[in-house]
Amino acid sequence: MVPSIGTRSVVDISVREQKDISDTYEKLREAEAKLVGPDGKTEMLPNNLYSFLLRLLAEIRAGHSVTILQSNHELTTIEAGKVLGMSRQYLIQLLERGEIPFHLVGTHRRLFVRDVLAYKSKRDLVRRETLDHLARREFDKGDYNQVPDDFHTEQ
Repeated sequence: MVPSIGTRSVVDISVREQKDISDTYEKLREAEAKLVGPDGKTEMLPNNLYSFLLRLLAEIRAGHSVTILQSNHELTTIEAGKVLGMSRQYLIQLLERGEIPFHLVGTHRRLFVRDVLAYKSKRDLVRRETLDHLARREFDKGDYNQVPDDFHTEQ
């Protein structure tokens, strides 16, 4: 009987096969990554670049979009607003309050992508901490299953 696709079955692997798999894995880990061009020219890749490329390929295979930008890449306020998921007008308010650094190019505001991503990371961390705090507070109070007094109204 052949198992159908999607079912998992346990496969016994002999000690020798386990050793062969371990040896192969170690060889792959120790092997130097290289990039071979269409002309046959070979370039050795540092481990951190090789890891980055593997992560990049994994994201693309998973169907995610990938954008690579230099940290000093400049964004318009419209582009930065899209990255942060907010309106341009609200972003301008944040800029005027000094919450995100910007500079002027003529009369136009420009933001470095590194500053936008730093703000986004900080904002997301604060949101997670706030939600965690609220969840802990409600759990500690023990009233997370209780119905408010005004829930049942007479008709």
